[in-house]
Amino acid sequence: MAKGTIRYWAAAKAAAGVDEEPFDAPTLEVALARAARQPGRSADFDRVVRRSSFLVDGAPVGTRPHGAIELSEGAVIEVLPPFAGG
Repeated sequence: MAKGTIRYWAAAKAAAGVDEEPFDAPTLEVALARAARQPGRSADFDRVVRRSSFLVDGAPVGTRPHGAIELSEGAVIEVLPPFAGG
């Protein structure tokens, strides 16, 4: 189990209601599932996160399964929703 920080940007920050929060999870998949169950989270949070891209310690996750992304102690997960514009 690793402890670290989830940082939310733009619409993800609005849906989460916080800029960042701690996590305690072995994988990205578990960290996001636990974040979705935080008190006060709405269905909008799930919708935004499903459409988001992720960085773990600055490296893009891309299309890899979130269950395969192991988290290290002190990891930082960045939740980046789609941005409009060009």
